[in-house]
Amino acid sequence: MNIQYLYEYLEFLDVEKGLSKNTLNAYRNDLLVFLEFCESANVKEISDIERNNINAYIINLRDNKFSPTSITRKIASLRGFFKWFCANNYGSKNPAQTIETPKLPKKLPKVMTVEELTFILNSNLDITQTLIVELLYGCGLRVSELVNLKLNDIDIKSKYIQCFGKGSKERIIPFGKKAKDAILKYLKQREIITLKNKITGNKILFLKKNGKPITRQDVYTFIRAQGEKIHKHISPHTLRHSFATHLLENGADLRVVQELLGHSDVSTTQLYTHITKKRLKEVYFSINKD
Repeated sequence: MNIQYLYEYLEFLDVEKGLSKNTLNAYRNDLLVFLEFCESANVKEISDIERNNINAYIINLRDNKFSPTSITRKIASLRGFFKWFCANNYGSKNPAQTIETPKLPKKLPKVMTVEELTFILNSNLDITQTLIVELLYGCGLRVSELVNLKLNDIDIKSKYIQCFGKGSKERIIPFGKKAKDAILKYLKQREIITLKNKITGNKILFLKKNGKPITRQDVYTFIRAQGEKIHKHISPHTLRHSFATHLLENGADLRVVQELLGHSDVSTTQLYTHITKKRLKEVYFSINKD
């Protein structure tokens, strides 16, 4: 089977759509596995793939206990690929056009209380760790956005961050005095790190003590350890969810929160309104137990 079409498609997603490397890798892996599945069923060319091949693939995913969320993502990968394939006249039929996706239960994201976040910030964090929490929670950054921040993305005087999110979409995020103080303290430490490790020209904001850039996994490991302090399983995204929820609870406009989070669709941001309603009910019934 000629998989050159796949790499042309990935190039299209990269150049035309500006998708992140993580998203591109997910598409590539999903589509390669699917094409290998079709080859095992003696399908010779991509243009020969039919609806029944996709149905068999989905049944195989279910038999192998893939979650509805994973199956939905894989179906989305197929839909996007075959739509592009037909639009470029590489094939005359789109076998994925009418494929139905599994119904997903609406899951409310986990959030932390202000007290829990305050407890973590007051728990002997070092300068780097304090800034990580301040930016994940105080600015609602994604972990990929955090580790890719550069020195010139931060305007200390005007107190805002220039952030590049999904699809290289730019947004401006303000930060407060605590974050400003944490940034200034960290920059002094960073200067010591660069001098000690004889680093020149590296503009990445977060550096480890050995001078290497901090990684996503470093941040995940650190945040997981903070969750143990409050007996919760949390991730960097939990702090982002908490940022959005606390803003809405304190009267922020939904569209403003949408902009701060970098959501392209306000319906994604609306999920947080369900959290605030749920928490209001919990507070009400805890007071009015009778």
